[in-house]
Amino acid sequence: MVEILSGSKGNILGIKVGGKLTDQDYREVLIPTLEGVITTHGKGRFLCCIDDTFSGMELEAMLDDTRFYLKHRNDIEKMALVGGQKWIEMLTKLFAHFMAADVKTFPAESLEEAWDWIAS
Repeated sequence: MVEILSGSKGNILGIKVGGKLTDQDYREVLIPTLEGVITTHGKGRFLCCIDDTFSGMELEAMLDDTRFYLKHRNDIEKMALVGGQKWIEMLTKLFAHFMAADVKTFPAESLEEAWDWIAS
């Protein structure tokens, strides 16, 4: 499940993910929406909030995610990850080395702080 957060505006896109992310989630929602922000604004800022129901990603969804961020590594200014298990935080920090973006992780209770950071 992917939900676009109401605080999204301009070049800032916030999403909330739960359940199991699928290839369909990426092809039909995430990639078109993220690329729309990049096309419209040149560079994007992305906030991803992981809710308590998140149970992982399909293999094809992981590949979609990797391909997208490698293709657009210079098109993202900032990326915030809020919540999630420790392995997600570690994986995010690993991928940060391949991106030009500032990447920061936040605990689940710090969503407002993450919004402030992504907008600054």
